[in-house]
Amino acid sequence: MIARRFIVRGRVQGVGFRYFAIHAARRAGVVGTVRNLADGSVEAIAEGETAAVEEFRHSLERGPVLARVIEVVETELPLSNRYIDFDVSF
Repeated sequence: MIARRFIVRGRVQGVGFRYFAIHAARRAGVVGTVRNLADGSVEAIAEGETAAVEEFRHSLERGPVLARVIEVVETELPLSNRYIDFDVSF
């Protein structure tokens, strides 16, 4: 099990990105959270098996149809084991 923080930059707010991320996370089998940041980027925190987190990252790199992802910055985190699902954080 691993935990990662992803910062997604580009046209990622106002295009359904958070809800795309929820569906992608649940498909991949990761738990965590996603939220918009004040600078216009999106932050996602994911915990799960290595392959599942990598699959989730690939989904973030694509994004939904209306998004234009320029960059995904990945940071390793310690496992928190506090998430039971993947949802939007406000």
